[in-house]
Amino acid sequence: MRRTVVRRSAVAASVAALALLATACGGSSDGGDKGKDGKPAQAAPGKALSAAELEKAALTQADVKTGKIVTKVPAQDDIAQDKVSADNPACKPLAYLQVGSYVGKPAATVKRSWTGDAKKPAAGASSEEKMLAITDRPKTVETLASYDNGGAEQAVKDLQAAAKKCAGGFSFTVGSDKTKIVKVVTTAAPQGADEAVALTWFIDAEGQGTAPMKGVVVRKGATLAYFPVLNIAAAATGKDFDFPTEIVDAQLAKLG
Repeated sequence: MRRTVVRRSAVAASVAALALLATACGGSSDGGDKGKDGKPAQAAPGKALSAAELEKAALTQADVKTGKIVTKVPAQDDIAQDKVSADNPACKPLAYLQVGSYVGKPAATVKRSWTGDAKKPAAGASSEEKMLAITDRPKTVETLASYDNGGAEQAVKDLQAAAKKCAGGFSFTVGSDKTKIVKVVTTAAPQGADEAVALTWFIDAEGQGTAPMKGVVVRKGATLAYFPVLNIAAAATGKDFDFPTEIVDAQLAKLG
């Protein structure tokens, strides 16, 4: 396997260690419901959903057409804000999104993880090509967070401001793991939300170019859904990948 692929794979592994997806294929995938009478859980405008209401609004396997939902995300995939630091405090909202956390101070949160379906390697593929095919699937640890008193709207503003101030890059640390972001780009956001932010950031791949990672945050009323997405094959090769909009659409549909 080429040295560049090996080094980029190491970068991908370190990104995964930041709380994204190391265990996304394990855990429970048992189903749930949408709330009483099968209707989406909703709150009055400006009022936060309770933890129980968020749990009903969060995705289950029955809500998605592809991939696997895990409803019980391990504790190591739930990184607290105080574990994250950034060289530029203005960039902290982006760091929180990347590691699978949230912005601001929500009244309640729940988590889900989702892993896209694996692709089959082409006939006659080399060992390297087989590895890239198998890992060419998006993965996310979603955080569903509900806020009181306009907190959801403020969190979106904070993310938008951070994307502008930190477009030229920044570094952040979780524990002893430091990640350098070379560039942050705002991209087209999904439709169907009250507000939405979509970003692609490029991680320094230890002198071997950059590794892309993506994030989308959508607001529905007083609830935000955070979707940081990693594709290990893309991280290993440095190539772009498509954001899995189907997972966002499924969550928006359930939020009503």
